Amino acid sequence: MSIESGFDVGDRRDFLSWVKHGLGSAALAGLMLRDNSLRAATIPGEADDLPPHHEPKAKRAIHICCCGAMSHLDTFDYKPELIRLHGKSLVADERPDVFFGQVGLLRAPDWEFHQRGESGRWVSDLFPHLGEEIDELTLIHSMYAETSNHTPATFQENTGFRLNGFPVLGSWLSYGLGAETDNLPAFVAIPDSREFPAGGSINWSNGFLPARHQGVVLRARGTPIDDLFAARPIAASQEAATRELLQTLNRRHLAEHQDADPLAARMQSYEMAARMQMAVPEVADLARETAETQSLYGLEKAETADFGRACLMARRLLERGVRFVQLFSGGTFGSPRRNWDGHEDMKLNHSQEAARIDQPVAALLKDLRRRGLLEDTLVLCTTEFGRTPFSQSADDVVGKGRDHNQHAFTVWLAGAGLKRGLSYGATDDVGYKAVENRVHWHDFHATVLHLLGIDHERLTYYHNGIRRRLTNVHGNVVREILA
Repeated sequence: MSIESGFDVGDRRDFLSWVKHGLGSAALAGLMLRDNSLRAATIPGEADDLPPHHEPKAKRAIHICCCGAMSHLDTFDYKPELIRLHGKSLVADERPDVFFGQVGLLRAPDWEFHQRGESGRWVSDLFPHLGEEIDELTLIHSMYAETSNHTPATFQENTGFRLNGFPVLGSWLSYGLGAETDNLPAFVAIPDSREFPAGGSINWSNGFLPARHQGVVLRARGTPIDDLFAARPIAASQEAATRELLQTLNRRHLAEHQDADPLAARMQSYEMAARMQMAVPEVADLARETAETQSLYGLEKAETADFGRACLMARRLLERGVRFVQLFSGGTFGSPRRNWDGHEDMKLNHSQEAARIDQPVAALLKDLRRRGLLEDTLVLCTTEFGRTPFSQSADDVVGKGRDHNQHAFTVWLAGAGLKRGLSYGATDDVGYKAVENRVHWHDFHATVLHLLGIDHERLTYYHNGIRRRLTNVHGNVVREILA
């Protein structure tokens, strides 16, 4: 396999062969499909008051999701008191109600913290590369969630709701802002190369929004998209005749069913697929990047190659007009764990996951900055909740792991429209609960939308008798972090 590109040599040869022999008619069909005569009617429920609602600071965004719950106490939320009280019992009015019901003794982090950058903010040695970029980051230390259960917490992280069936942030942005290109989707999801996150495609679902706003999955390793090209070459005349017949049937069916969103979405997906046959191989061919850039992202190292490719591909997608790229660090909750869920052994678990993303994420920030993209790009890094300051073990034991903690965690943002080098909010002395300037997911989402020129109360979609929004009926923009 070519580390630089993510393609097998055979894969690339097949791609180029199909482009040469079969793409002409497909591209022509795509251009024909773009004609207004084949465009679907306006979908009932779409808002008349679409963005931008005010001058946007950001034009595009990358969202890094650390699945499994990254520990704030071992990364960005420095608690000297937790270190001092290591091995002691938590003093609380009542016994903590934690997910697995095991409340051990207080547990210091496994990594030392150091002040870094001109801002002098504390970052643990778990993130040496990202620590060098600390002055770019806007940290929110006072996040809290409504549940300590991974699946509903992840739903809320992405959709604002704990139940599935609601559109994710990327779908709302696709619906509200669209893409800046005709050749690629507005919303692209790049899963962890080891496996999909828990829930699979629910994580990039359009929910009740029109189907065209669902995220399109690209792989950072191997073939980027399944079935984008035919399994065998097709004669141009046969391809053209097939598409002409399909267009005729689709046109006839759509005329009889004006509100057929699945059909309209299917027609648009064929149109997009024809154009992506030219765009995707070029975007995914990371060998076009300089050796210095490939090394910056760690493509030559086994531990960073996968996420490095994902981050570099994300930058290339944004450069070509994709509105929102979502990167997933971590998969499901099997054994061994391939995510941030450090129940059994925090040091082993977090060391493994951080080694995969630290250099690539730092490289992404550096690369965006030197290309002038960070000025109008928003970078987000979130996790579904935090972890407990006490170990997940018997009452009188300092165990190796930490349980789920919905009461406090840290997320960070970087880029357009933010006060860089700022830490906002605070947790208590041992980092168990957010106590100062608490921030809910609705507030976080309202702030992200605001930076992209969207009033979160005005971006709505009528569904089942309700004007739905990403922020439900809640949410306040966290204006203190805005530049």
